[in-house]
Amino acid sequence: MKPLELKIYPEPCLRIKTKPVENFDDDLKETLQEMADIMYISNGIGLAATQVGLGADILIIDIGEGLKTFINPEIVEISGRKTKMEEGCLSLPGVIVEVARPEQVKLRAQDRKGEAFIKVYDGLMAKVVQHEMDHLSGKLIIDYLNPFKYFFTARKLARSKHKSGRISQKEKQHVG
Repeated sequence: MKPLELKIYPEPCLRIKTKPVENFDDDLKETLQEMADIMYISNGIGLAATQVGLGADILIIDIGEGLKTFINPEIVEISGRKTKMEEGCLSLPGVIVEVARPEQVKLRAQDRKGEAFIKVYDGLMAKVVQHEMDHLSGKLIIDYLNPFKYFFTARKLARSKHKSGRISQKEKQHVG
């Protein structure tokens, strides 16, 4: 398997909708380890499979309480009032967006062995879960911006990537 790498906007894979994981095998364990390595090297606290070019329902999160793995996650309930928090994203370097999200989520998922669980998260963990879940449906924090700010932020990111030589011909077609 080709080594995974962090994908930077406007990579098309950041906009895909993911599919459920069916095989809980050694390949999955290897993928989870690679994702964790990328997240830690990049100083992140969460990473979704789309951010490394995979179309699978996988999230990993570590907010300082140890690595948590979520396979086939689904938010089954949200509660609490929405509160705003500034969010960044490893796939959108240098971009900070204030996003309002519910304070608590109930999540159903599977662990790395395929065992199902349901757990309630609040505070920072709830916010990170929701942020990473957005990735699994192709949504990015810049999508919470008004159209004017979105246009200029997306254009700035694309130019930055182009200047660094990380943009492909196919991606150039997606730049506004």
